[in-house]
Amino acid sequence: MNPAFIKLFYLLAAVLFIVGLKRLSSPVTARSGNRLGAVGMLIAIVATAVFTGILSWTMVIIGLVVGSLIGLVLARTVKMTAMPEMVALLNGFGGGASALVAAAEFLSPTSDVGVGAPFHINLTVGLSVLVGAITFSGSLVAFLKLREWITGRAVTYPLQKTLNGLLLAATLSAIVWLVVQPEAGWMFAVLAGLAFALGILSVIPIGGADMPVVISLLNSYSGIAAAMTGFVINNEGLVVSGALVGASGLILSHIMCKAMNRSLANVLFGAFGSQVAQIGPGKAIGDKTYREVTHEDCATMLAYARLVVVAPGYGLAVAQAQHEVRELADLLEKRGVEVKYAIHPVAGRMPGHMNVLLAEANVPYDKLNDMDQINPEFERTDVVLVIGANDVVNPAARHDQASPIYGMPILDVDKAQTVVVLKRSMRPGFAGIDNELFYEPRTRMLFGDARDSVKKLVAEVKNV
Repeated sequence: MNPAFIKLFYLLAAVLFIVGLKRLSSPVTARSGNRLGAVGMLIAIVATAVFTGILSWTMVIIGLVVGSLIGLVLARTVKMTAMPEMVALLNGFGGGASALVAAAEFLSPTSDVGVGAPFHINLTVGLSVLVGAITFSGSLVAFLKLREWITGRAVTYPLQKTLNGLLLAATLSAIVWLVVQPEAGWMFAVLAGLAFALGILSVIPIGGADMPVVISLLNSYSGIAAAMTGFVINNEGLVVSGALVGASGLILSHIMCKAMNRSLANVLFGAFGSQVAQIGPGKAIGDKTYREVTHEDCATMLAYARLVVVAPGYGLAVAQAQHEVRELADLLEKRGVEVKYAIHPVAGRMPGHMNVLLAEANVPYDKLNDMDQINPEFERTDVVLVIGANDVVNPAARHDQASPIYGMPILDVDKAQTVVVLKRSMRPGFAGIDNELFYEPRTRMLFGDARDSVKKLVAEVKNV
């Protein structure tokens, strides 16, 4: 087969990747963008399998069937609340696969990698294993944190940054060793082990509040690892797809950091959320007092409002209350109430979490407003329903220079006439700090499971 022929298929796949990625930027076109990307990947896989003869058809079919079944089961069974950890796990699989391919090429006696290979090829192999192993182990830690099988708080210990720095230096030294002496196969195992440990120790000190950035960054790492592996096996399709994933992940990480008014270095090394305010359920810090509201009174406020804004957070996802929120909004709109949604860029545990969650409940896209769009609207808003959001609505970010979230752009919900916070307790959010909003004179607390509370609001609005 003419090598130029397969390159045409890779070019077609790359075009589909780029167009699909562009369409993913809007909720309206995201589904079609996802399909285009999937078709592009299918073309690249089929072209590789048919025209290069890397594997036997038996292995290709087995891999296709097993992978498709696993993907189908995950797609059908994983809940929206578990989507962040699934994304983290898939990032890890991508990085691990890239590291394994590079390792297989380096250790295979019949490949063009290893002893006698050009300097830059062996260097690329080392970097591919480094990034791939870091992505794999780091993603596993992110998965365990999001799954709450280990603490989601930032874990710190003395000389942590120094240890990580020394570990990184040792890993890079192992790469140099392999480049200079590729026949030292034992050093390859050392490199993989060091990189695996570095991934674990790099993510352990990152708190849950920064998980949206971590997930997008690990996604970028998986793309970079894939691109490097593409250079190792001389596969243009893998280089292009990996570069696109890597670049888009870095851009998204930058957007997330900008939304929190923090640098990427601060996210990775700042141990944000390591100190947690100790607040028991239904209690407050010090002499601060909060005001509760009944479902009946809240329903009355909503029914006679002109503009109601819903500010969702991770608590909404945990309670799976999106469908009830949509039902409440429909009832209010039938009464002539205008309903909008305020979406903070880092609300939830992964980028776009709230958009996807509300889209699942068929909330119209034009009612989803990002922070810049909705903040000017709060001063004319009668009631804001804060459902499960915490740090992204904390006014301390605007004025308290001692607060760890100082300077982070927030939803200006406190400027509304009335704020109703749906929350299980007075416990702090991922940042581990008390929320000034809860004690504002215009704020009312509605305690309980968000889904049950919204159901009761729906019933009460019907009776108003």
